[in-house]
Amino acid sequence: MSDIPETARRIEALLFAAAEPLSEADLARRLPEGAEVSAALAHLAETSAGRGVELACVAGRWRFQTAADLAFLMTEEREEPRRLSKAAQETLAIIAYHQPVTRAEIESVRGVQASRGTLDVLLELGLVRMRGRRRTPGRPVTYGTTDAFLEHYGLAALADLPGMAEMKAAGLLDMNLPPGFNVPDPTMPRSEEEAEDALDLEDAPEFHQDFVGDETP
Repeated sequence: MSDIPETARRIEALLFAAAEPLSEADLARRLPEGAEVSAALAHLAETSAGRGVELACVAGRWRFQTAADLAFLMTEEREEPRRLSKAAQETLAIIAYHQPVTRAEIESVRGVQASRGTLDVLLELGLVRMRGRRRTPGRPVTYGTTDAFLEHYGLAALADLPGMAEMKAAGLLDMNLPPGFNVPDPTMPRSEEEAEDALDLEDAPEFHQDFVGDETP
């Protein structure tokens, strides 16, 4: 049986030096064989709780971050390179809560035609990705959120998405959507047929690049 405090100490060192959050698999590859990574992470989370820097899991990966109640001490200000428009915020919210969702479905919820540029911006920022083509007439592409979306909003998983009021308070949505917008469970497919019809496009980056340029209203 491994020494959990010692394993936790090693994980602390790895996370401190890492340039980005690490998954349990990443940590296991760097630790001696048989190391109890999950137990060590739980131990580290417990011992760091309430301190200035705490252990947090975001999008399935672990990192140290400043305790939420000490955020006021972070006085450095910087200008965001690109601020999402209201249309982009609404589109992102719809995708987050209705994914996988097609462009036509986004337009149906918003009540207005979606601008090609709005989806392009979300794809370019890495907040949204194409999930696959639906096996319906026209073979429309479906969209979903990415791990970058979870990291940006500090969510461990899609199941942690907030309700409407919390969305507005967090800045994810700053204006009212038309009637028809609801908050389904984004971790579950909306139908058995839809789960079977979504084709994964992660192995086709060339198609992604071509699609962004060729998308038509």
